[in-house]
Parts: sequence; structure tokens; C-alpha cells
Amino acid sequence: MRQRKLLMVVGALAVLALGSYWGWSSWNSRSVNAAAPPRARMVSVETALAQRRPVPIDVDAIGIVTPISSVALKARLETTIIGVHFQDGARVEQGDLLFTLDSRQIDAQIEQAEGVLARDTAQLAAARRDARRFTELIGKGATTQVNLDNANTQADILAGTIQSDQSALDNLKVQKSFTLIRAPFAGRISAANVKVGNFVRPADTSPLATINQMAPVYVTFAVPQRVLADLREAMASGTTQVVATIPGNGRSESGKMAMVENTVDAATGMVTVRGIMDNASETLWPGTLVNTKLTIRTETAVVVPTVAVQRSQTGNFVFVIRDGAAHVQPVKVDRTYQGLSVISEGLSGGEEAVVDGQLLLSQGTKVTTRNRKAGV
Repeated sequence: MRQRKLLMVVGALAVLALGSYWGWSSWNSRSVNAAAPPRARMVSVETALAQRRPVPIDVDAIGIVTPISSVALKARLETTIIGVHFQDGARVEQGDLLFTLDSRQIDAQIEQAEGVLARDTAQLAAARRDARRFTELIGKGATTQVNLDNANTQADILAGTIQSDQSALDNLKVQKSFTLIRAPFAGRISAANVKVGNFVRPADTSPLATINQMAPVYVTFAVPQRVLADLREAMASGTTQVVATIPGNGRSESGKMAMVENTVDAATGMVTVRGIMDNASETLWPGTLVNTKLTIRTETAVVVPTVAVQRSQTGNFVFVIRDGAAHVQPVKVDRTYQGLSVISEGLSGGEEAVVDGQLLLSQGTKVTTRNRKAGV
């Protein structure tokens, strides 16, 4: 029994000694590890240089193409169409004959007026001869002054009648000119609403056809009132540029500002403006909705890729690399332009800004840089 108890005591002491040794080893290992300096973490990032470069100040908007000139052709006489001289939708030049109207009635009226004019002209010649004769006779005492005065009065009446006859004839010739309808300017004509044989009159509500001027054309759109002052200054100096692009097509036309509406819409704070485009190739069609970019002027500013700008509760900032470490640099973004952010405060140009890998960074994080991917 004594031997058994002795063995149990010796075993318990051995277990206690082993536990004490293991605890001391673990504590010693932690102490050594705590005393050793931590290994610095390196983060791989992509960077881009902040650049000082010319940046345009522009405004994007949705615009609509409107013709500078548009005319609805209508008949000015009650008559019949006897000729249509264009193809529907064709391009016409100024002065091209488009419609011919029946002029036979006016031709007869013109001949009648010419006959009346010839008659009254002959009567005037006779009255003037009588006046000359009475003038000679009164000198010889063979007639009275009353006869001479009546002869002169008759000549004056006939002179006025001839003037009236000539005016009536001129009016009929003007009316005859209305039987030939010509293009007032170059452009595209619509489909003809009448054909040969149709009877037309001035009271008709539907036009014979419509012509729209195609080159140049207006592009009408709205811009915020905040750019109005700068826009007017740019128009005065001739530095404005407008580019209109057809959505889904990519084709565009460029031009300049033509006018600014004289009021601002109080409900929206927008002002309507117009750009004028040469449109020599007829890329822009009246009524087309287009994406417009109005460039007011170009100024030099510091820019970085927009992906470099981070946001926090205290504002925008950029991680810049100095001495192999990332540093937080607060910035003020003025505007964006084609994937770039224009920095008005915080950067002066030449800084190396982080554009990828910011999630792993904090103030003072050591970094290694890698080449930026092409097109990013």
C-alpha cells in the first residue's frame, strides 16, 4: 500500500513539473515574438501622374435639329395643277420650277387689259391733239378759252385712265407669275400633296409641299443658367464650339453658337440656345434628336483619372506616393471631363496618384507600383 501511494505522489509531481515547463515555454515564446519588430506589409498599386494640361469647359445636352428656313408652298390662285416638276423628297435649288398652274384665264384677262390700255392710249393722243389745236385757234381768236380748258382736262383724265390701265395690267402679270411656283431657296422638298389635275385655291389648309433648308441648320438645346455669363463672353470672343452627334450612329457635325434665348425658364433654370452647323453632307436631318457638346472655352488645369479620387465623410482625397509610401491628400474636384477629374485644390501637377489598390491603403502604407494597364 505504501509503495502504491509513493508511486501516485511521484506521478502527480511529474505531471505538475511537465505542466509548469510547458507554460513557461509558451510564455517565453510570446515574449520573444512580442519583442521582435513586425514585418512591414507591402501593397501593390497602379499609379498615374497628375498632369497640368489644357481642359475644355463644356456642357452636354440633348438637342434637336431645326431648319433655318422652312416654307410651306401654297397656291395663290384658284386654278388647276397642270404640272409637277420634282420627285418627292428630292433636293431642289433656288429658282427651280416646282408646280405649274393653269393660266389660261389670266392670259385672257391680260389680253383684255392690253386692249383697254391701247384704246385709252389712242384716246389720250387724240385729246392732246385737240388741246394743241385749240391752243393755236385761241391765239387767232377763233375759239374760246373754255374749249381749250375742256380739251386739256380731257387729256389729263385720259392720262390718269392710262395709268390705271397700266396698273391693272401689271397686277394681272403678277397674278400670272403665281402660276409658276418656284423654290425660294435650296433644300429638301417633301412629298407633293397634289398631283396634276387637282384644283387648288388660297384657302386650302394643306400646303402643296414643304421645303426645308438643309445646309446650314440649327441645333437647339438648353444649358444651365450658371454658364450663361461665360457663354456670352465666349460668343463675343468667338471661342465657342458646338458638336452634334447622332446617337447610335457616331456621325457628327461641328459648328458654333448662333444665338441665346432672351429669357431663362424660371421652372427649370435652363436657357435655350442654338448652334449653327454647316451640314454640307446633310448628316443632320431636321427633327433629329442629337447629343450636343458645347465647348465654352479651354483653360489649363490639373487633372487625374477620376478613378483616383476617393470619397470620405470629410470630402474627396487622393492617395499620392511619396518615398515609397501612400499618403492621403485632400483635393477639391471642380468637374469631370472624359474620365478625368479637374482638381482645383490639393494637387499642383506631377504627383503620383494611386488609381488601383486603394482599398488596401491607409496613411503611410508601404507600396510597390506596377504598370497601369493600357486603356485604363
